Amino acid sequence: MSTPSPVTTLTGLTAAELPGAPELAPRFPLTPNPAPASAADLDAVMGHLAFGVAHTDHMARARWTPEGGWHDRRTEAYGTLTLSPAAAVLHYGQEIFEGLKAYRHADGSVWTFRPGFNAARFNASGRRLAMPELPEEDFVASLAALVAADDRWVPGVEGSSLYLRPFMFASEAFLGVRSAHEFEYLVIASPVGPYFVNGFEPVAIWVAQDYHRVGPGGMGAAKTGGNYAASLLPQHEAYDKGFEQVCFLDAVTGTHLEELGGMNVFVVDADGTVRTPALSGTILEGGTRAAILQLLRDQGRAVREEDIDLAGLLEQLRSGKVAEVFACGTAAVITPIGRLAGEGFDVTVADGRPGATTTELYTALTDIHYGRREDPHDWMYRLV
Repeated sequence: MSTPSPVTTLTGLTAAELPGAPELAPRFPLTPNPAPASAADLDAVMGHLAFGVAHTDHMARARWTPEGGWHDRRTEAYGTLTLSPAAAVLHYGQEIFEGLKAYRHADGSVWTFRPGFNAARFNASGRRLAMPELPEEDFVASLAALVAADDRWVPGVEGSSLYLRPFMFASEAFLGVRSAHEFEYLVIASPVGPYFVNGFEPVAIWVAQDYHRVGPGGMGAAKTGGNYAASLLPQHEAYDKGFEQVCFLDAVTGTHLEELGGMNVFVVDADGTVRTPALSGTILEGGTRAAILQLLRDQGRAVREEDIDLAGLLEQLRSGKVAEVFACGTAAVITPIGRLAGEGFDVTVADGRPGATTTELYTALTDIHYGRREDPHDWMYRLV
């Protein structure tokens, strides 16, 4: 059994520790888009919210060089990038990204969840890929500037949000194998509905036993495109089998659950204990994962971060010792898992229905996101 890890190893600034958005946003001064989307075009987007398809009028960006550090911060019209065919990112994959959501509250204000955590994880990913760190306040400033410019793009219907995608890549035109000397940082945004078409409904998961997401000493704890590229083929094969997502096992023993292609996984035992794979360097530490652990510990619930053996889990599901399984992440928040299958097994979880703990946690988190519940840990930060 793994040594239990702390609630989180990435702290980041809380909302109370960050300067307010009106103070930070001017760090990325706005040049308005001269041809913003029309009201009719915007209405069409809002009437058919999909994940990551439509994008707002603006983007925030900055540039890094060894001589100037971070400079040329600005918010400008969303548009095509000009990039040399020799740009290092195209050849060596030196790239990282984050994902957050901006939520419209009942009073019209707009908030985001734990941006300090995402800023800290962005920098942790950057260190792993030999990329420059961006000050946490600048990270949040870029979000505040973009959302202030594109406030009209934040939807207000139930279950909707404005998805924010900060990312950084090596832009230097150089084919030598070393860390680049020039980097671009950008934030783009997309109004979205639920990540899964059916919303908060159980999904079917295929457990990949012949592919692994990452290995020890690799980039598993970094949010970088290469990790997601490695998941696409097994994800495609899972789709072909009729499953919505794929779950990966550890690369050393091939017996322990690690994570889905882009989500952390939890198990709820019949006695109320909640388990999740321990952070091992091969699992991406999720902000939603950390928040769930905190909410459970606030309730005095038994929580264990440990290796979860697939064979043992299947036996516990069949015997009723495990009552629920769910996944979590920024995009979907919490997703019940109703079926777990792989080569040689196919098990229904909780009769294919969302379990009580899964539903309770989903409600608690989404109520905090939308300002319907007290936020005792200063997770929510006001953008507009």
